[in-house]
Amino acid sequence: MRLHVPLPLRWSDVDAYQHVNNAEVFRLLEEARIHAFWPAAGTDAPLTAVLDGRPGGPTMTLIARQEIEYLLPIPYLREPIDIELWIGRVGGASLEVCYEIHTPVGIEPRELYVRASTTLVLVDTVTSRPQRISDEQRQVFARYVEEPLQFTKRR
Repeated sequence: MRLHVPLPLRWSDVDAYQHVNNAEVFRLLEEARIHAFWPAAGTDAPLTAVLDGRPGGPTMTLIARQEIEYLLPIPYLREPIDIELWIGRVGGASLEVCYEIHTPVGIEPRELYVRASTTLVLVDTVTSRPQRISDEQRQVFARYVEEPLQFTKRR
């Protein structure tokens, strides 16, 4: 099963070429990931919001790897783009988050702009050592595990 995170674009995300700048795509992925996996006080967080990366918390997450495949330029859109997320792999202390960025829900034809993946490592904030993913976290993540992305443009 995939999570769907609608994110609005900002006018400042668009560059001189009239599409979302590649550096802003990283920010969009980060925003979607935070919405999906970190709890936020006073909001309706999804059930997957089980990573505690708050300042002073016991765990931090570090990005070990990130790959993006740009398929189409993302134009400025007033409606929120649809970012689909799923987990491609759960390891001992890491997980691979996979993404697809699509046109806003309800806009036809449905376009796929970007495919991406991020490997996150959970790290103990006191020891700075990798921290095993808990059984509770694994149980929550299990519903969202699908095949990892297969990037099509690799040579």
